[in-house]
Amino acid sequence: MSDSRQRRAADDDHWLVRPKTIRILWWVFGAILALTVVAQVFVHVHGYFTVDEWIGFNAVYGFLTCVAMVVFAKLLGFLLKRPVDYYDVEPRLTPNKPEHDDD
Repeated sequence: MSDSRQRRAADDDHWLVRPKTIRILWWVFGAILALTVVAQVFVHVHGYFTVDEWIGFNAVYGFLTCVAMVVFAKLLGFLLKRPVDYYDVEPRLTPNKPEHDDD
């Protein structure tokens, strides 16, 4: 009985959330990427620079750009990170001064 409930619950998931669908999409997108790289063998690419005409340049450039954006976001996160209790602490507008001068 519990197996049928689990199977029914798994079937009720959105199709993009199912692990089998995700695995299939990875394979499909990988195949599309491979086909676009292979297509450069048969279709001449007119690039602005010599490096633009290399086979697979756009795939490598896109991957490296994505990696650079992730690294930059991580570094920016370290720079802009605030403590966990940042909003819990009362702001102090004046420096600590003693209440009374004992001079």
